[in-house]
Amino acid sequence: MSDLRKTPLHALHLELGAKMVPFAGYEMPVQYPLGVMKEHLHTRAAAGLFDVSHMGQVILRHEGGVGPAAQALETLVPVDVLGLGEMRQRYGIFTDEGGGILDDLMIANRRDHLFLVVNAACKGDDIAHMRANLPGVEVEELTERALLALQGPAADAVLGAILPDVAAMRFMDLAIMASDYGELWLSRSGYTGEDGYEISVPAEQAEALSRALLAHEAVEPIGLGARDSLRLEAGLCLYGHDIDTTTSPVEAGLSWAIQKVRRSGGARAGGFPGADRILREFLDGPARRRVGLAPEGRAPMRDGTLLFAAEDAAEPVGTITSGAFGPSVGAPVAMGYVPADLAEPGTMVWGEVRGRRMPARVAKLPFVPAGFKR
Repeated sequence: MSDLRKTPLHALHLELGAKMVPFAGYEMPVQYPLGVMKEHLHTRAAAGLFDVSHMGQVILRHEGGVGPAAQALETLVPVDVLGLGEMRQRYGIFTDEGGGILDDLMIANRRDHLFLVVNAACKGDDIAHMRANLPGVEVEELTERALLALQGPAADAVLGAILPDVAAMRFMDLAIMASDYGELWLSRSGYTGEDGYEISVPAEQAEALSRALLAHEAVEPIGLGARDSLRLEAGLCLYGHDIDTTTSPVEAGLSWAIQKVRRSGGARAGGFPGADRILREFLDGPARRRVGLAPEGRAPMRDGTLLFAAEDAAEPVGTITSGAFGPSVGAPVAMGYVPADLAEPGTMVWGEVRGRRMPARVAKLPFVPAGFKR
């Protein structure tokens, strides 16, 4: 793995006994000695610390301020960026001309500029896409900052011991705070379905801050394995699996991320790549939908499992895009795409596992209720 990039916490991961794997061009911890199952359950019960420094941190600046930057970004995303309040963030989607999803991201209004967090595997393409299509906007990739995620019901108390003011933050609030670890950029958000924070920290201070958080008895280091099962139970998409250029936001169940002002009849309807298809699907409905799936028995149905409308059907009607055993649920959980007429919760479909057809019930998402602080 010598050709892989390393985050500022690489040495700490090794010290903590992490099993390292290649991921999105980086050498990343997939699990620690606690193990994926216990890491998952610990995050749900207390607090888990994740290294997400492989994600892309990007600043968009326009000489006219945040308004022109937001207006420009709206040409690439079907999101109300202009209406995003100061020191607030929201989920966004880059779409292509066919209405597919190029990447999903977080968009933050930092008063005089926008701050974006994009997926690690897509960040090079995302930055090139913005530089090519946002005239007058400076697109700066930040390479001297690490990114941590502190997630779980104890995250508030743990981070509050270092920064008391974080307790007042609501879900999707931003804050910039001075600390013993340099200037920290905080958002009350994450990708586990739990309350928590994402913390952008100067790279040279990332290890010291991580050690301070891990010193708290409520905190354990958590790897990519548990991060994946946590977000799956929370019904959250993983780019390259549940969403990609073959899926539209409406098919993917991400209609909530497209505010009314950008939909048909809204003040700034359309004007983003793939608007014709996406707005049509709002009106007519998509041909297929992303659904939760609860396989019967104890065997998970993994990514790529073909789905059939009947146990003896000749042709598949859909595919599982994410699947694992859900530690909090105590049973297998999955997500995938099925025809719209099979998307109603309670509908039975069959997944082909090692040559056998196994039943699975369409289930409501999320599998575990969100614990966000509203």
